[in-house]
Amino acid sequence: MAARILLFGDPYRIFILEIQMKLFSEIVRALKFLYKLDMAYHLSSYVLFAGSDVHVEAERKSMQLQGGATAIPNLPVYEKITYRVGNKIICCLEGARIGIRYETSFAGEPCELFHCVLESKSFLEKIIVLEHTIPFFLPIREAEIDFLSSNAMKFIDHVGVLLQAYIDRREQVRFIKELYGNQIRELHFSLPYHMIEFVLADSECKVTVSLRYSDFLATLPSEVSVFAWSTQQNGKKNGGRGSQPIPARLQYAEDALRLMSLPEAFAEIVLKMPQSLRKIFPEQKSA
Repeated sequence: MAARILLFGDPYRIFILEIQMKLFSEIVRALKFLYKLDMAYHLSSYVLFAGSDVHVEAERKSMQLQGGATAIPNLPVYEKITYRVGNKIICCLEGARIGIRYETSFAGEPCELFHCVLESKSFLEKIIVLEHTIPFFLPIREAEIDFLSSNAMKFIDHVGVLLQAYIDRREQVRFIKELYGNQIRELHFSLPYHMIEFVLADSECKVTVSLRYSDFLATLPSEVSVFAWSTQQNGKKNGGRGSQPIPARLQYAEDALRLMSLPEAFAEIVLKMPQSLRKIFPEQKSA
Protein backbone atom coordinates (compact mmCIF):
# COMPACT_ATOMS: atom_id res chain seq x y z
CA MET A 1 0.00 0.00 0.00
CA ALA A 2 2.85 2.35 0.84
CA ALA A 3 4.44 1.60 -2.53
CA ARG A 4 1.15 2.41 -4.28
CA ILE A 5 0.96 5.77 -2.53
CA LEU A 6 4.58 6.47 -3.40
CA LEU A 7 4.13 5.70 -7.08
CA PHE A 8 0.67 7.16 -7.54
CA GLY A 9 0.44 9.90 -4.96
CA ASP A 10 -1.64 12.11 -7.27
CA PRO A 11 -5.30 11.27 -6.46
CA TYR A 12 -6.40 12.20 -9.96
CA ARG A 13 -4.06 9.61 -11.51
CA ILE A 14 -5.41 6.96 -9.14
CA PHE A 15 -8.90 8.00 -10.22
CA ILE A 16 -7.96 7.51 -13.88
CA LEU A 17 -6.54 4.03 -13.22
CA GLU A 18 -9.65 2.94 -11.36
CA ILE A 19 -11.95 4.20 -14.11
CA GLN A 20 -9.87 2.40 -16.74
CA MET A 21 -10.53 -0.86 -14.93
CA LYS A 22 -14.26 -0.35 -14.33
CA LEU A 23 -15.79 1.67 -17.16
CA PHE A 24 -16.31 1.41 -20.90
CA SER A 25 -13.56 1.72 -23.45
CA GLU A 26 -14.99 5.04 -24.66
CA ILE A 27 -14.48 6.76 -21.32
CA VAL A 28 -11.00 5.29 -21.12
CA ARG A 29 -10.13 6.91 -24.44
CA ALA A 30 -11.67 10.21 -23.36
CA LEU A 31 -9.79 10.25 -20.07
CA LYS A 32 -6.55 9.44 -21.86
CA PHE A 33 -7.24 12.49 -23.96
CA LEU A 34 -7.71 14.50 -20.76
CA TYR A 35 -4.44 13.07 -19.51
CA LYS A 36 -2.80 14.18 -22.74
CA LEU A 37 -4.06 17.69 -21.97
CA ASP A 38 -2.11 17.48 -18.72
CA MET A 39 -5.37 17.72 -16.77
CA ALA A 40 -3.94 15.46 -14.08
CA TYR A 41 -1.56 18.14 -12.87
CA HIS A 42 -3.75 21.13 -13.66
CA LEU A 43 -6.87 19.92 -11.88
CA SER A 44 -5.07 18.46 -8.89
CA SER A 45 -3.40 21.83 -8.37
CA TYR A 46 -6.90 23.21 -7.83
CA VAL A 47 -7.55 20.51 -5.15
CA LEU A 48 -10.10 18.71 -7.28
CA PHE A 49 -11.21 16.23 -4.65
CA ALA A 50 -10.97 18.66 -1.72
CA GLY A 51 -13.95 20.62 -3.04
CA SER A 52 -12.30 24.06 -3.07
CA ASP A 53 -12.94 26.42 -6.01
CA VAL A 54 -13.31 23.66 -8.57
CA HIS A 55 -16.81 22.43 -9.29
CA VAL A 56 -17.10 18.93 -10.74
CA GLU A 57 -20.44 18.01 -12.26
CA ALA A 58 -20.36 14.27 -12.95
CA GLU A 59 -24.08 13.84 -13.52
CA ARG A 60 -24.84 16.85 -15.70
CA LYS A 61 -27.64 15.46 -17.85
CA SER A 62 -29.19 13.26 -15.19
CA MET A 63 -29.50 16.26 -12.88
CA GLN A 64 -31.42 18.10 -15.58
CA LEU A 65 -34.09 15.41 -15.34
CA GLN A 66 -33.92 15.39 -11.51
CA GLY A 67 -32.98 11.75 -11.50
CA GLY A 68 -30.00 9.61 -10.77
CA ALA A 69 -27.54 8.01 -13.16
CA THR A 70 -30.00 5.20 -13.77
CA ALA A 71 -32.62 7.68 -15.01
CA ILE A 72 -30.83 7.88 -18.38
CA PRO A 73 -29.35 4.41 -18.89
CA ASN A 74 -28.23 5.09 -22.49
CA LEU A 75 -26.24 8.20 -21.68
CA PRO A 76 -22.52 7.64 -22.43
CA VAL A 77 -20.35 7.98 -19.35
CA TYR A 78 -18.01 10.51 -20.96
CA GLU A 79 -20.92 12.94 -21.41
CA LYS A 80 -21.38 13.02 -17.64
CA ILE A 81 -17.92 14.45 -16.92
CA THR A 82 -17.59 18.25 -16.76
CA TYR A 83 -14.90 20.33 -15.06
CA ARG A 84 -14.96 23.99 -14.09
CA VAL A 85 -11.54 25.62 -13.80
CA GLY A 86 -11.62 29.38 -13.25
CA ASN A 87 -13.66 30.96 -16.02
CA LYS A 88 -13.50 27.80 -18.16
CA ILE A 89 -15.82 24.81 -18.35
CA ILE A 90 -14.16 21.74 -19.88
CA CYS A 91 -16.14 18.65 -20.82
CA CYS A 92 -15.67 15.35 -22.65
CA LEU A 93 -17.49 15.02 -25.97
CA GLU A 94 -18.16 12.03 -28.15
CA GLY A 95 -15.36 10.79 -30.36
CA ALA A 96 -12.30 11.79 -28.27
CA ARG A 97 -13.14 15.47 -28.42
CA ILE A 98 -12.91 18.08 -25.69
CA GLY A 99 -15.22 21.09 -25.48
CA ILE A 100 -14.21 24.29 -23.71
CA ARG A 101 -16.59 27.10 -22.84
CA TYR A 102 -14.94 30.41 -21.95
CA GLU A 103 -16.86 32.83 -19.75
CA THR A 104 -15.84 36.50 -19.92
CA SER A 105 -16.75 39.43 -17.71
CA PHE A 106 -16.12 43.11 -17.12
CA ALA A 107 -16.39 44.98 -13.82
CA GLY A 108 -17.97 41.91 -12.27
CA GLU A 109 -20.69 41.64 -14.91
CA PRO A 110 -20.82 38.65 -17.30
CA CYS A 111 -20.17 39.25 -20.98
CA GLU A 112 -20.02 36.88 -23.96
CA LEU A 113 -19.49 33.15 -23.94
CA PHE A 114 -17.01 31.62 -26.38
CA HIS A 115 -16.56 27.97 -27.33
CA CYS A 116 -13.73 25.84 -28.66
CA VAL A 117 -13.65 22.14 -29.53
CA LEU A 118 -10.38 20.20 -29.59
CA GLU A 119 -9.97 16.82 -31.24
CA SER A 120 -7.41 14.05 -31.36
CA LYS A 121 -8.31 11.04 -33.47
CA SER A 122 -5.95 8.86 -31.47
CA PHE A 123 -3.85 9.18 -28.37
CA LEU A 124 -0.69 9.39 -30.48
CA GLU A 125 -1.93 12.03 -32.93
CA LYS A 126 -1.59 15.73 -32.28
CA ILE A 127 -4.54 17.72 -30.99
CA ILE A 128 -6.20 20.17 -33.36
CA VAL A 129 -8.81 22.92 -33.07
CA LEU A 130 -11.88 21.39 -34.70
CA GLU A 131 -14.20 24.40 -34.40
CA HIS A 132 -14.61 27.55 -32.34
CA THR A 133 -16.57 30.79 -31.92
CA ILE A 134 -13.55 32.96 -31.14
CA PRO A 135 -13.50 36.25 -33.11
CA PHE A 136 -11.56 35.87 -36.36
CA PHE A 137 -9.28 38.84 -35.65
CA LEU A 138 -7.78 37.24 -32.54
CA PRO A 139 -4.66 35.10 -33.17
CA ILE A 140 -6.15 31.70 -32.42
CA ARG A 141 -4.18 30.03 -35.22
CA GLU A 142 -0.89 31.35 -33.86
CA ALA A 143 -1.79 30.07 -30.40
CA GLU A 144 -2.59 26.66 -31.88
CA ILE A 145 0.82 26.51 -33.55
CA ASP A 146 2.73 27.78 -30.50
CA PHE A 147 1.07 25.76 -27.74
CA LEU A 148 -1.36 23.06 -28.80
CA SER A 149 1.11 20.51 -30.13
CA SER A 150 3.36 20.68 -27.06
CA ASN A 151 1.13 21.72 -24.16
CA ALA A 152 -2.61 21.70 -24.72
CA MET A 153 -3.41 22.96 -21.23
CA LYS A 154 -1.25 26.02 -21.87
CA PHE A 155 -3.20 26.58 -25.09
CA ILE A 156 -6.53 26.41 -23.24
CA ASP A 157 -5.34 28.88 -20.59
CA HIS A 158 -3.77 31.18 -23.20
CA VAL A 159 -7.02 31.41 -25.18
CA GLY A 160 -8.88 32.25 -21.96
CA VAL A 161 -6.51 35.13 -21.20
CA LEU A 162 -6.67 36.26 -24.84
CA LEU A 163 -10.46 36.45 -24.82
CA GLN A 164 -10.69 38.20 -21.45
CA ALA A 165 -8.11 40.81 -22.47
CA TYR A 166 -10.06 41.54 -25.66
CA ILE A 167 -13.28 41.97 -23.66
CA ASP A 168 -11.50 44.26 -21.17
CA ARG A 169 -10.18 46.57 -23.90
CA ARG A 170 -13.50 46.64 -25.76
CA GLU A 171 -15.58 47.31 -22.68
CA GLN A 172 -13.25 50.08 -21.51
CA VAL A 173 -13.86 51.89 -24.80
CA ARG A 174 -17.59 51.31 -24.57
CA PHE A 175 -17.58 52.63 -21.01
CA ILE A 176 -15.92 55.95 -21.85
CA LYS A 177 -18.28 56.39 -24.80
CA GLU A 178 -21.25 56.03 -22.48
CA LEU A 179 -19.87 58.28 -19.74
CA TYR A 180 -17.99 60.91 -21.74
CA GLY A 181 -19.47 60.65 -25.22
CA ASN A 182 -20.18 64.39 -25.38
CA GLN A 183 -16.48 65.17 -24.84
CA ILE A 184 -15.07 62.62 -27.30
CA ARG A 185 -14.62 63.30 -31.00
CA GLU A 186 -13.19 61.17 -33.80
CA LEU A 187 -13.00 57.89 -31.91
CA HIS A 188 -11.16 55.20 -33.90
CA PHE A 189 -10.07 51.70 -32.92
CA SER A 190 -8.99 48.40 -34.46
CA LEU A 191 -11.20 45.33 -34.31
CA PRO A 192 -9.20 43.75 -31.42
CA TYR A 193 -9.06 47.17 -29.70
CA HIS A 194 -5.27 47.03 -29.54
CA MET A 195 -5.02 50.42 -31.28
CA ILE A 196 -7.24 53.23 -30.00
CA GLU A 197 -7.31 56.91 -30.92
CA PHE A 198 -9.68 59.71 -30.02
CA VAL A 199 -9.89 63.47 -29.66
CA LEU A 200 -11.06 65.45 -26.64
CA ALA A 201 -12.90 68.54 -27.71
CA ASP A 202 -12.37 71.74 -25.71
CA SER A 203 -13.46 75.29 -26.48
CA GLU A 204 -9.86 76.51 -26.65
CA CYS A 205 -7.78 73.36 -27.16
CA LYS A 206 -7.91 70.05 -28.97
CA VAL A 207 -6.36 67.07 -27.19
CA THR A 208 -5.41 63.98 -29.21
CA VAL A 209 -4.95 60.60 -27.51
CA SER A 210 -3.25 57.59 -29.11
CA LEU A 211 -2.94 54.17 -27.43
CA ARG A 212 -1.06 51.10 -28.61
CA TYR A 213 -1.02 47.74 -26.82
CA SER A 214 2.08 45.57 -26.97
CA ASP A 215 0.12 42.39 -27.73
CA PHE A 216 -3.37 40.93 -27.68
CA LEU A 217 -3.02 39.87 -24.04
CA ALA A 218 -2.48 43.39 -22.69
CA THR A 219 -5.16 45.43 -20.92
CA LEU A 220 -2.96 48.50 -20.36
CA PRO A 221 -1.29 50.29 -23.29
CA SER A 222 2.46 50.09 -23.81
CA GLU A 223 2.67 53.16 -26.07
CA VAL A 224 0.78 56.32 -25.15
CA SER A 225 0.84 59.81 -26.64
CA VAL A 226 -1.34 62.72 -25.56
CA PHE A 227 -0.94 66.13 -27.20
CA ALA A 228 -2.79 69.39 -26.70
CA TRP A 229 -3.26 71.75 -29.64
CA SER A 230 -4.19 75.38 -29.16
CA THR A 231 -7.15 76.38 -31.29
CA GLN A 232 -6.20 80.05 -31.06
CA GLN A 233 -4.35 81.27 -34.12
CA ASN A 234 -1.37 83.02 -32.56
CA GLY A 235 1.55 83.24 -34.93
CA LYS A 236 3.94 84.80 -32.45
CA LYS A 237 3.34 82.20 -29.77
CA ASN A 238 3.79 79.37 -32.27
CA GLY A 239 7.29 80.38 -33.28
CA GLY A 240 6.39 82.80 -36.06
CA ARG A 241 4.95 80.12 -38.30
CA GLY A 242 1.72 81.88 -38.97
CA SER A 243 -1.34 79.90 -38.01
CA GLN A 244 0.42 76.54 -37.62
CA PRO A 245 0.00 75.49 -33.96
CA ILE A 246 2.70 73.65 -32.01
CA PRO A 247 1.36 70.80 -29.84
CA ALA A 248 2.24 70.40 -26.18
CA ARG A 249 2.65 67.01 -24.55
CA LEU A 250 0.43 66.22 -21.57
CA GLN A 251 2.74 64.05 -19.49
CA TYR A 252 0.31 63.64 -16.60
CA ALA A 253 -2.29 62.26 -19.00
CA GLU A 254 0.15 59.76 -20.52
CA ASP A 255 1.17 58.55 -17.06
CA ALA A 256 -2.46 58.05 -16.07
CA LEU A 257 -3.23 56.03 -19.21
CA ARG A 258 -0.24 53.74 -18.62
CA LEU A 259 -1.19 52.97 -15.02
CA MET A 260 -4.99 53.01 -14.93
CA SER A 261 -7.84 51.52 -16.87
CA LEU A 262 -9.16 53.75 -19.64
CA PRO A 263 -12.26 54.98 -17.74
CA GLU A 264 -10.23 55.77 -14.61
CA ALA A 265 -7.51 57.53 -16.60
CA PHE A 266 -10.10 59.47 -18.60
CA ALA A 267 -11.68 60.84 -15.40
CA GLU A 268 -8.22 61.83 -14.12
CA ILE A 269 -7.37 63.58 -17.39
CA VAL A 270 -10.61 65.54 -17.55
CA LEU A 271 -10.30 66.61 -13.90
CA LYS A 272 -6.78 68.02 -14.25
CA MET A 273 -7.01 69.27 -17.82
CA PRO A 274 -8.16 72.90 -17.23
CA GLN A 275 -5.30 73.65 -14.86
CA SER A 276 -2.77 71.86 -17.03
CA LEU A 277 -3.84 73.70 -20.18
CA ARG A 278 -3.69 77.08 -18.43
CA LYS A 279 -0.05 76.39 -17.55
CA ILE A 280 0.80 75.32 -21.09
CA PHE A 281 -1.16 78.05 -22.87
CA PRO A 282 -1.18 81.04 -20.49
CA GLU A 283 -2.44 83.38 -23.20
CA GLN A 284 -5.79 81.60 -23.04
CA LYS A 285 -6.50 82.75 -19.48
CA SER A 286 -8.02 85.94 -20.70
CA ALA A 287 -10.07 84.22 -23.42
